This record gives sequence, C-alpha cells and structure tokens, in this order.
Amino acid sequence: MNDVKELHKQFLEYLEIEKGRSLKTVENYDRYLRTFLKFSNINDPKNIDDESVRKFRLWLNRNNLKKKTQNYYLIALRVFLKYLAKRNIKSMAPERIELAKVPQRELDLISEEELRRLLDSPQGDDLKSLRDKAILELLFSTGLRVSELCSLNREHIENAKTGEFSVRGKGEKIRVVFLSETAKQALKNYLEKRKDVEEALFIRVGNLVSDNLRITSRSIERIVKYYAIKAGISKKLTPHVIRHCFATDLLSAGADLRSVQAMLGHSNITTTQIYTHVTDKQLREIHKTFHAKRIKND
Repeated sequence: MNDVKELHKQFLEYLEIEKGRSLKTVENYDRYLRTFLKFSNINDPKNIDDESVRKFRLWLNRNNLKKKTQNYYLIALRVFLKYLAKRNIKSMAPERIELAKVPQRELDLISEEELRRLLDSPQGDDLKSLRDKAILELLFSTGLRVSELCSLNREHIENAKTGEFSVRGKGEKIRVVFLSETAKQALKNYLEKRKDVEEALFIRVGNLVSDNLRITSRSIERIVKYYAIKAGISKKLTPHVIRHCFATDLLSAGADLRSVQAMLGHSNITTTQIYTHVTDKQLREIHKTFHAKRIKND
C-alpha cells in the first residue's frame, strides 16, 4: 500500500527541487493538501475519488470560503494527483477535478491625472525623497510585483542605461522589464545620493536601527499610501494597483495581450485577460462614435 503521508512529503520535495517552486508556494501547497487529507481521512491514494472530493468541496463551501480560495485547495489537490499519475501511482484522474466558477473581479484603478500627481508627489533631493520617487517610477514603468521590487539588488540595474533588466518572478521564471526615461533618471538621482555599500537596490532610511537594510513589502505599501494621501487620492492605493495601471496603460496605447502577459510575468493568459475591459471600453467608444452615423445623417 502506498502511504499517502509519505507521498505528500515526497510531493512537496518534488515541488521544491524539481519544479523549482518557492518555499512560500510549497508551504501553501502543503497547507491545502494537508487540509484535504485530514478532512477525508485517506491513507491510500487509491481512495481519493469523486465522492471524497465532492464532500471536501461541500465542506469548503459551507465554511464560507470564497470561490477563489476554494480553488486554491482544489488546484493543490489536482497538482498532487498529476504527480501521482507521473509516478504511475493509482489514484483519481486529476482532470476530473473542475474548479469553481469565479466572477471576474473589478480592477482598482486611478485616473491618469491621479497617477501623474502620485508620481510627482515625492519632492526634494534628500535620500528618502529620491528613493521614494525611484520606487514609484519603477513600479509604474515595469509593472513589478512589490516582492520583486524588494528583492532587486544594485547589480540588477547596472545595465539600466540600456533601459532594461531581468527580474526573477513567480515560479523562479526570469523575464525582461523596461525602464522609462523618467524611471531611469529617478534611479540615477537616487543611486548617486547613496553613500553606503549595501547590495540592496532599495534600503530603509531615516532610522538609526534600520539604516542600510533592504526595504520590506510592507514599507513600500506604506510609502504608496503616504504619497496617495499627499496627492489627494481618496481611493485605496497599493503597489498592486500601480501594476494594474501599468497593464491598462499599455493596452490603452494599443499593446497586444500576449505582450502584456509577458511583461507582467503571468504564466497563463487568462490571468492577463482581467485587463481586457480596457480594450472593450475602447471598442464601445468607437462604436458609439462611428456606428450608424451615415444612416442617421441620411
């Protein structure tokens, strides 16, 4: 008999070593899969079947979990079943698990005018102001995730004069991102002001205890919130909203969805399709402006 607990352990090692998943991702898969195994009380993978999955889904739903959250558990189980199939271990076919339908989420966006005010908010030539200006410009120019921004080192942008550099994103995948002229200038001004030898691109400043330490995601969230208030933006503004602005700005200017997918680092085009409302809106305006004009004129 195949011990499901041992297979669970081997599966997590497989994710980490062979698939190159981050430790955080492995921890999440561990938690989701452990929850299923504990609920179903299954010891042998051959006992994972439609009925055990149905009961688990019912339990998730009755615990008032959002459909999107329920899908995280189902995806983890499906990937585990694929792993078992790869090893020719008898169990339920992974394709039998269908994900819950989730409504397309609305994007949190700010106007072009609000975005301009945000980017112009950091004033002054002190290190903190120059750093904050560089952070905001870099977020909008590259569409980086906040975790990706925090992990950057100075060496990553040594070739910033060319206007591009590589970043390691989710799933350890490397992609190229591009700098606008204003982002390049903001980075140049900030780095010229730096007098330390810390390798991190963005460091915490203004605190004797935390000088020359890599900035955290939470700190960047606070920086964005601070300048949003300073710019008179009443909406909730986060680094991820700036990432949304990056994508919609490209699409509004005529970029194709595949290119935007590559620049955002999305592994699946369906993730990028949340931005198609931008092009849909443009089509609606074109239709409104030009449709049936000749008939009406006649």
